[in-house]
Amino acid sequence: MSPVTVLIPTLLRPLVNDRSAVEIPLEAPAPVSALLDTLADGRPVLARRIRDETGALRRYVNIYVDGEDVRRVDGLSTPVAPGSEVMIIQSVAGG
Repeated sequence: MSPVTVLIPTLLRPLVNDRSAVEIPLEAPAPVSALLDTLADGRPVLARRIRDETGALRRYVNIYVDGEDVRRVDGLSTPVAPGSEVMIIQSVAGG
């Protein structure tokens, strides 16, 4: 079993005990949505910051699996293999 490393953006780190990365054990490929479910388990605020009430990615959140934007692959169904690196990026807008 090889864990998936999820890189956490600065704005979300307070929701994961100020960690810059979280390792999630993974035995077989799983969709991004399942990985996000595991990451957000017991962290409802984190879940709401990443996905909306329908479960879709918020438009200002981008997720990359091994450098590939999931929106250009299969969205939240994009498979994540054991040992992969998943990066969550939040766009910051200002006026």
